[in-house]
Amino acid sequence: MASPVAFAHDFPFDPAYGCTAPEQLLRVPAPPAPADFEAFWRDRYARARAVSTRPVLGPVEEEREGVRIHGITYTSVGGVRLGGWLALPAEGPVRYGFVVGHGYGGRQEPGRDLPPLPGAAAILPCVRGMGERGRVDSIPDLADEHVLHGIGSRDSYVIGECVADLWCAASALTELVPELAGAGRPGGPRLGYLGESFGGGLGALALPWESRFGAAQLTVPTFGNHPLRLTLPCVGSGEAVRAYHREHPQVADVLRYFDAATAATRLELPTLVAAALFDPSVPPPGQFAVYNALAGERELQVLSAGHFPYRGMTAEAAELDANRTRFFGERLTAADGSA
Repeated sequence: MASPVAFAHDFPFDPAYGCTAPEQLLRVPAPPAPADFEAFWRDRYARARAVSTRPVLGPVEEEREGVRIHGITYTSVGGVRLGGWLALPAEGPVRYGFVVGHGYGGRQEPGRDLPPLPGAAAILPCVRGMGERGRVDSIPDLADEHVLHGIGSRDSYVIGECVADLWCAASALTELVPELAGAGRPGGPRLGYLGESFGGGLGALALPWESRFGAAQLTVPTFGNHPLRLTLPCVGSGEAVRAYHREHPQVADVLRYFDAATAATRLELPTLVAAALFDPSVPPPGQFAVYNALAGERELQVLSAGHFPYRGMTAEAAELDANRTRFFGERLTAADGSA
């Protein structure tokens, strides 16, 4: 269990933002939604579900820990062709399915983001603009620039398109894996979602409108409570948005539609959140705002820090791995109908 400790650092601000105990952070609310918030997202979801993703499974690129990892490409909204990886069990049928989001900066390799349950398949997509397999000529691949792409309008903001990339990744997964084809249908399996930082915020925005998922884990999720975030100095993409807002204050109206805490008020799936007490990149008040707002069953693991190396990090990561396996194992039904 994390404890509120002071870390030595060189940041010109306090990455704990004056909070010395989780109890303070557990009171951070979600901002109110625009009147057409749900209509906006349901329309985007319907358009993404109508996409023919035409997934192509490549050869095995790696085999480890009981899974074979293939390259994959698929089509997302706007006809954009994206890549990533698909992990499949080396032996036996697929029993579970996962979509795994990535952090800001993209995903250059599958890394350690492998399926958390035995017999699981997992698609690890690279959303547009992020990483070599998500490269799109018109979208900058640096996080500080990517987060501002199209931000002048809710309809052009790249974050909405990145959310759609996750929906289309789920479609590609269920098309490629026959055991998961019935995801979301009565009696069919439900997918799991894993997302950290950028991927955590995208997951909170994506999942309230989804019927194909049964549980989620969001680790140090970003985009929570934008009005508050705009007042909190940080580093990275969040600070880029703050700088843009100082010159273009009207952007706050666009950000209302991309608030992960606001979306979490509609998220009824069982959700495990790992939120940090100290984080220079994603201010903890925003992380906890996402957890606090969740409308369904929720579970919290408090981390000592996020986006920052610290003593005890390995032990906390191991605890989170164990919690993840237990959490999904208790809440997802296997494709063959077993627990």
